[in-house]
Amino acid sequence: MEINNVEYARIKEEETEAEKETKLEQEQGEGEGEEEETYCNSEAEFPLQEEPLPQIPTNEKSWKRLLKLIAIGISSVIVLVVAVKWIGPFVLKKVVVPALQWEALEFNTTERIIAILAILSVFPTICLPSTPSMWMAGMAYGYVKGLLLVMAGVSVGVSLPYFVGSVFHAKIQRLLEKYPKEASILRLAGEGNWFHQFRTVTLIRISPLPYIMFNYAAWATNVRYAPYLMGTWVGMLPEVFIALYTGILIRSFAEATQDKRSLTPKQIILNVSGFCASVGATIFIGIHTKKRLDRLHEEESVPE
Repeated sequence: MEINNVEYARIKEEETEAEKETKLEQEQGEGEGEEEETYCNSEAEFPLQEEPLPQIPTNEKSWKRLLKLIAIGISSVIVLVVAVKWIGPFVLKKVVVPALQWEALEFNTTERIIAILAILSVFPTICLPSTPSMWMAGMAYGYVKGLLLVMAGVSVGVSLPYFVGSVFHAKIQRLLEKYPKEASILRLAGEGNWFHQFRTVTLIRISPLPYIMFNYAAWATNVRYAPYLMGTWVGMLPEVFIALYTGILIRSFAEATQDKRSLTPKQIILNVSGFCASVGATIFIGIHTKKRLDRLHEEESVPE
């Protein structure tokens, strides 16, 4: 009888331990379920943000741009052919050659130099273009002598408005107020040290800004004369070079027409290609310089 009681107690203990293990496993299973539910809820509350797919640009705009460039290129070639074949010879024969003959008969060397210097000195003061006188210098004196002559006339031509502008300082200030964007760029030249003024004046001269206005506005923007003049020399070199090259080119075509001889196709191609390359390089430099000037203006406009 005692043995049965002992056996019965052992069985009860085993059943109790089995129930505890079962209950522990159920509790662990419920805990894992709650964690999975929490994780799913967190995913529902915070969905993954997918990065937008890059948009593939359509080729429609690029095709339109390409067709526009092709049309411009074909039109330019047609205009160039017409100018070289018909318009150019007619203008050379009826206008340029008679003008050169008249200039050779009416002016000696000293008078020609005085005339070129006078035009380069006075025309910028009265806001007239002086490029034809640069052509004349190229036709008569070539690169070296023509460059020295032109730069001497340009020095006087930009100095007169500079000092005249000091007399009309108040009126120029009121005029600048009507064009705030251009005025803010011009005022950059009057800020900073000597090198800053020299660099800004050079950029203004190269960029496609109406620099005739700057001749009068320079004094009003507090630019010193030395950086103003030296910046003008450096900045106007591309324009002067193109003008001298144009004069030399006109002279060569005029002499060929006057002597009733024609230039070889190779000479025409070299001359025209050199001229187009020079103009293209000048335009590229001007556009790049304008961007650099705008960037400099933005940097100066940001408060420290």
